[in-house]
Amino acid sequence: MQSAPPDLFDEAYYQRFYYDKKTSVVDPKHVERLGAFVCSYLQYLRVPVHRVLDVGCGIGLWKDIVARHFPQASFHGVELSEYLCGRLGWEQGSVVDYQSRQPFDFVVCQGVLPYLNPGDLKRALKNLGQLSQGALYVEAVTREDYERDVIDEDLTDARIFRHRAQAYRHGLAQHFHEIGGGVWLSRQAEVPLFSLEHSCE
Repeated sequence: MQSAPPDLFDEAYYQRFYYDKKTSVVDPKHVERLGAFVCSYLQYLRVPVHRVLDVGCGIGLWKDIVARHFPQASFHGVELSEYLCGRLGWEQGSVVDYQSRQPFDFVVCQGVLPYLNPGDLKRALKNLGQLSQGALYVEAVTREDYERDVIDEDLTDARIFRHRAQAYRHGLAQHFHEIGGGVWLSRQAEVPLFSLEHSCE
């Protein structure tokens, strides 16, 4: 199967999953709590955040959150959807092969990776390792989430791939330490961690 094509993410897609309150997957209060947690965690660890990339930024849920917690940081949004790039001014690109002259201090990749087939997923995870020299936040629904019945299938897009959690962890662990809550710290980052602050390897 092919990864989701750019034209999947058209106006109808965003109307269904983001703008229509009856079918939206977005809970603004949840997003605020999540953003506060991730950004506060990075501040606690003293991860320097000057340049932020949101790859697969969608409607820009993280932009204001980043501005509140890291007011001096620049925010760059990259999005596959031609519709949203035209409407909101993001740079069009894919997590699979997007490149930057300089790595970022903090990269957000929320709800993007399950739309990739296994080959593209491997390339994307490797690419995230190149894009972040500091922290990474990843949110991705896994096969285990379906098996444990923690997914609302009425709201979740049925067109995503159900990759195993291990597929994500294996790809990310080559470049990052897993430090909990979907947050990963680049192996390049000069941030000291206590043994119990990251997963066993």
